[in-house]
Amino acid sequence: EVDKLDRVPADAVSDALVGLGVASQTVDSLLGLVATRAYGPSAAIETLDTLPLDDQRAIQGASDLRTVFESLAEMDVPDDRVALDLGVARGLEYYTGTVYETILDDHPEVGSVCSGGRYDDLAGLYTSTRLPGVGISIGLTRLFWQLREAGLIDTESTSVDAYVTIMDEAGVAFALRTATMLRAAGVNTDVAAEADRLGRQLKHADRIGARFAVIAGEDERASNTVTVKDLTTGVQVTVPMAEAASHILRQSGET
Repeated sequence: EVDKLDRVPADAVSDALVGLGVASQTVDSLLGLVATRAYGPSAAIETLDTLPLDDQRAIQGASDLRTVFESLAEMDVPDDRVALDLGVARGLEYYTGTVYETILDDHPEVGSVCSGGRYDDLAGLYTSTRLPGVGISIGLTRLFWQLREAGLIDTESTSVDAYVTIMDEAGVAFALRTATMLRAAGVNTDVAAEADRLGRQLKHADRIGARFAVIAGEDERASNTVTVKDLTTGVQVTVPMAEAASHILRQSGET
């Protein structure tokens, strides 16, 4: 019933709970509790410390949440990126602890775009070994459909500008940093999933429509450079990694 609060009036939820046999005073306390919001790690911790809790499970839950927000504070997560919301009630029954949801700040009407939580007993359905876990999932089909309906994504342009290769296992971190830098500069970038022969990776890059292959072998990594190959002309040039994005954009005619 609490999970319906973002869709139906609080009075309707209250009536439903009373109809289920919950005392009116308890319903009032519950609705007051789930209305609790606090934005930012510091405010969340202060709010958790002042909750009037006397049930051991609730006290343990508040302690778990406090640990989460203390960790977020240590990671300098901005106040406008996280909030304590005691009204979040995941519908799946296997959660055993903290649950969470995410929304698009400018488009809350899309709803939760990824969600999850703690599930200590889920693996016990399939094995005698106890395997505590925590996870998150994204409903890609649902999210894509809603973003398309809201006009937030371009469904016409799907080409990849650059494909970052991985020459060996030692180059994974370098490739990921390169891809992140290119994306931040506005270059539509894909990156290899694993190390493979260069020829096979170049064929894959061509197959997905990438114009440029960004190659970083052992020599390039040692000199903090990358080799950018234009797959339409075959011309390749080695440039400092920090200049790879501007080189690609310049060759693409975007700057």
